[in-house]
Amino acid sequence: MKEKLIIRFKIFACFFIILFPLKALSQQNVNSHLKQEFNLAGERSQETQFFVMKSECINYALDGKRVSKDVYKLYLKWTPAKIVEKDGDEYTCIKFLVQFGDAKEVTIPTLANWSYLYREGIDKKSQVFGIDHSKFENLKDSNNNLIPTDKAYHVYNAFIDFHGFCNVFAERTAEGNGIQDLKKIGQKIIHSAAFSEPPVHLGKNILAGSFFKNGEITLEFKGLSVANDRDCALIGFDSGESSFKMIVKPTPDFEVVAVGSSHYKGDIYKSLASNWVQKVTFNEIVVTEATMAMPPNKVNSVVERNVVIRNVSEGEFFNY
Repeated sequence: MKEKLIIRFKIFACFFIILFPLKALSQQNVNSHLKQEFNLAGERSQETQFFVMKSECINYALDGKRVSKDVYKLYLKWTPAKIVEKDGDEYTCIKFLVQFGDAKEVTIPTLANWSYLYREGIDKKSQVFGIDHSKFENLKDSNNNLIPTDKAYHVYNAFIDFHGFCNVFAERTAEGNGIQDLKKIGQKIIHSAAFSEPPVHLGKNILAGSFFKNGEITLEFKGLSVANDRDCALIGFDSGESSFKMIVKPTPDFEVVAVGSSHYKGDIYKSLASNWVQKVTFNEIVVTEATMAMPPNKVNSVVERNVVIRNVSEGEFFNY
């Protein structure tokens, strides 16, 4: 019996001696992998992508109570330039849905199957990313109701947000200081879009002189993660202290000037294999003071925005 115990102990001891180096070696491999250099700005695979973007705007009273919530849903098809044989990637808004407060969800017919080519920066018409401003003037829902100016702006801004996260932050920048400079986990940079001041005027209702000024935007290579069952780089972004001014003219004889501040931050999950964005999460707090000619003359508001962008399969996209 004693001999058997000794033999078992020796077998266990040998097993432990063999296993310990294997565990140490495994941990060493993990550490080596995490410390390697990554290329986060490589060429994307040439495949059509399908995205569903959901934006929630939660309005708060000044005592902290939630007053209402609006929901915006964008279904966007992204086709690489090589596939469409054009001089830019083509985007098609298959549908856009909105739900204001407790009202029923409705669509925006004029945006259904609308396509445009993505352009970097601002064009000669002061249009951001090549998005036609006129498309968002006098928007009506599927019940033929006119969408209020402030809510129509959020419809337009969904496209701006999408390209800001999936193109500006997630792709190589020509001027430097972009995702291509993040080589190792833990690195953090000030992005080239920091302190930029894009125009936000929109047609006849949101006038020239309106702007959004970004703060010190940073990108951080936070680590590795998984999204859509794909190995991804996890990239964090933070806007710093941002500010804005909106000159709104909802009717010819009524003007509102809104000023305020904003702070947004979030995460981008980008596939290490295909270089396509798989998921984006985003949160923003917006504090505004609006001034008008009639009483109460000044109105203050606080809005929280939560956005999730998901890269989905074609089947899920058309059956979502």
